[in-house]
Amino acid sequence: MTNVVVIGDPFVPADNLAAAAKGLMLESPLNIQRFDWQAEKSRSEFREVIKILEHDGPNGFELSSDILAAVSTAEYLLVHLAPVSQNLLAHAKKLKMIGTCRGGLEHIDLAEVKKSKELSVINVIRNAEPVADFTMGLMYATVRNIAASAIQVKNGDWPQNFPNDAYKTSFSNLKVGLVGLGHIGKIVAKRLTALGLEVSAYDAFAQQAALEQEGYQIKLKSLQEIFSDSDVVSLHLRVVPETINLIDQSLLQLMKPSAYLINTARPDIIKQEDLIECLTKKKIAGAGIDVLWEEPIAPDEPLLRLDNVVITSHIAGDTIDAIERSPQLLQKEMNKVLQKA
Repeated sequence: MTNVVVIGDPFVPADNLAAAAKGLMLESPLNIQRFDWQAEKSRSEFREVIKILEHDGPNGFELSSDILAAVSTAEYLLVHLAPVSQNLLAHAKKLKMIGTCRGGLEHIDLAEVKKSKELSVINVIRNAEPVADFTMGLMYATVRNIAASAIQVKNGDWPQNFPNDAYKTSFSNLKVGLVGLGHIGKIVAKRLTALGLEVSAYDAFAQQAALEQEGYQIKLKSLQEIFSDSDVVSLHLRVVPETINLIDQSLLQLMKPSAYLINTARPDIIKQEDLIECLTKKKIAGAGIDVLWEEPIAPDEPLLRLDNVVITSHIAGDTIDAIERSPQLLQKEMNKVLQKA
């Protein structure tokens, strides 16, 4: 018998995870135990929990004694956002694999996971396509003043002039630099090169030969070259200790006065005060950002007073299909690993 525990939440119920678990290539019979974490909360209420979880990690949350008892015999654990904390892992002595149907791993105590050579973590970028689509849209909306014009027209104005008038050009003339070449960054790169744009990228783990072999038309550059050479810099990094406040004054000051910064990743990779100063003094043409250091946005947020920034409400990955299909995507990724075992 193979013991599997699934822990759902208001976005991905345990039943959905259990259905995916049934399709895993594991030795029969399967004993699947189902639990739902924070099930009493609405999705809106649960978003507040997510913010705390992503900022503080999993160890500040308590799990029920029933869950801890179940994981003590589990070999496989499937979650969406349920906290895989130090306490849970201390009970899970037989655990071989953790599967999570999201890209970010802030809800898993990875330092504790690494203490076990037998334990692996499988995750999926459930919303890579939606975020890549949104990134492209945010680039257009920012560079071509689509958002700024739409807002002003609804306010009764008919704008013909914008802060970036001196730099307005066709999208195809722009050189785009990507910071991060994970799933999302690579999809954005494919879309951009298909439109005929010149694309470069910085990624500490990417290799030029491997990218060319995979068919990507991307030139790898240093982080400094990306910021100094690009007309549009788009961020696609995760928040780890090495990337917190990575984008600061030293990089922003390298950007052309005609350049734009796009962020659909995480706010903490940018040093907040440095970006605000850069935009306030109009050192660059503008920015488009979907993630903020405080969400929902505070009424006194300095960015709200600026006319060279497009702000959206953290909706890049918010499509009806992204979350619904995530357990099936996780099942496929876990089976790939299980087949090789």
